[in-house]
Amino acid sequence: MHYKVKKLTGFDKERLALGASFPEALERLRTWCGENVTFLTWGYDDRYIMEQNIIIHDLDWDWITDWVNLQLIYNLQTGGDKNQKALSTAMAHFGIEQTRVAHDALGDAYNTGLVCSQLDLGLGLAQYTDAVKAMAAKPPKEKKAENNGPDPLQHMSFAPFSSKGEAFADKNLVAPSCPICDREMTLKKWVNQGDQRYMNLAECPEHGKDLVRLKFRRGDDGAYSVTRIIYPADESLERFYGKKASQPGHRGKRRSRVKKI
Repeated sequence: MHYKVKKLTGFDKERLALGASFPEALERLRTWCGENVTFLTWGYDDRYIMEQNIIIHDLDWDWITDWVNLQLIYNLQTGGDKNQKALSTAMAHFGIEQTRVAHDALGDAYNTGLVCSQLDLGLGLAQYTDAVKAMAAKPPKEKKAENNGPDPLQHMSFAPFSSKGEAFADKNLVAPSCPICDREMTLKKWVNQGDQRYMNLAECPEHGKDLVRLKFRRGDDGAYSVTRIIYPADESLERFYGKKASQPGHRGKRRSRVKKI
């Protein structure tokens, strides 16, 4: 465990060892939330860390429909700038008393709910796309913003395809350019993760390595649509890709064969 995580949360290795594994915890969360869930978070950290761990543990996230960064709604409705604000700052702004431990999952969720009760959440969600653009257009203050970690570099959808073969023959889908500079990237091999998911490791000569993830969905008409998400690949994602790429054979379900006599 990183010492900063221990300092921030108060967790140590001994306490962590008593908890559920990430796959088990995520499955419990999915059961509790149900399908087609939109998560409201304070900043981008939660989304990035959860999606990174879902990829590392090779789990499914199709039940998550969307993510909303409440900081953008808060900034827009309080006349703030584009700089990221601590949850405690929003609580102080609305005069909300801190009665729970900060940086505790349940405590932060509770406090975020209290902040939501002070926002016009319906209006904020309706204007969220415009809020993202509006905040991006505002100049930041000279004060250094908090580092909440990177978001996915690119999230695109492609359709329709009559088959996976047709999809993998589409260079626009399987040979993406760098999301930052639009230069050509070199890719390794596509790795079948099962459950209609594939991934590849791409590299831009200027901006380094990215993890490219494809998710296929088949419609009622039999045609495929594909979602492509590109992440900056840190060492853990590179190791994850290398581990999966080195495994022999396909990871999808195989039909059992009946031996003829």
